[in-house]
Amino acid sequence: MASEPPVFVRLAAHPLRWSLLTALAGGDLRVRELVERVGEPQNLVSYHLRLLRDGGLVTATRSSFDGRDSYYHLDLDRCAGALAETGAALHPALRPEVPPPPVRVAVLFLCTGNSARSPIAEALLRRRSAGEVTVTSAGSHPKAALHPGAIRALGEFGIDVGGQRPRHLDAVAGQRFDHVITVCDKVREVCPEFPHRPRRRHWSIPEPGSFSETAAELDTRVRHLLPELVTPRKKEVRP
Repeated sequence: MASEPPVFVRLAAHPLRWSLLTALAGGDLRVRELVERVGEPQNLVSYHLRLLRDGGLVTATRSSFDGRDSYYHLDLDRCAGALAETGAALHPALRPEVPPPPVRVAVLFLCTGNSARSPIAEALLRRRSAGEVTVTSAGSHPKAALHPGAIRALGEFGIDVGGQRPRHLDAVAGQRFDHVITVCDKVREVCPEFPHRPRRRHWSIPEPGSFSETAAELDTRVRHLLPELVTPRKKEVRP
C-alpha cells in the first residue's frame, strides 16, 4: 500500500501555496501585497493562507501601524524541520548541507526609535556573521538612549551595547547598503529609497513586551537571513 506523502509536501506542492511560501520567504507581507505578488483573487489567497496557517507554516499578527491590517510571516524554523523530516522519510542519507560563511555585504536595520528592535537585530547579525557582515541600524525618530531592556536582552547573548547610542535615519541615508530591513510596521511606511537599490524586506516585530522574547525572535530571523547573504567570493566592481 502506498504511503501518504509528508504534510509539508502536500501543503507546499500546490502551485499557489508554493508561490505564497516563496513570497513570504523574503519577509512579512500583508494580504493585498500577496495578492499582487501571486496575481490571484483575494478570497483564493486567503483560503490558501488559512491552510498554511493550519499547517503551522505561516503565522499572522496585527499591524502596529494599522490594526485593520495583518502581516503574514513564514516560520522558517518549522519549514526547515519539515524539510529535514521529508528528506529522512525518503532516504536517511538526505541531510541538509551547511552553507559556507557569508561574504562581506552591508545590511541596515530600521525601526522607529532605534532603541530596541533594530539595535538588537544589528548586534545579533554582527555576532552571528562573526564580523563578516557590515551592519548598521537607525531610526526615523530615534530615542535619546537604548532601552535598558534591549541592553539586558543582548547581555543574555554575551553582547555589550551599553556604549551605543541611537542614530537618525538621516545619518545613513546616503550610504550604500545591500539589504535594508524594516523591523517595525510604522517605519516601513516612511522608509525612504536608498541609492544603489538595496534589497528591501520587512520583519513585522511588535513593540517588545518581553525583550528576551523579542531578541529570541530576531535571532531566529537573523539565522535564516545569513544564508541569503552568501554570494560567490569574487571581486566586486562598484561604481
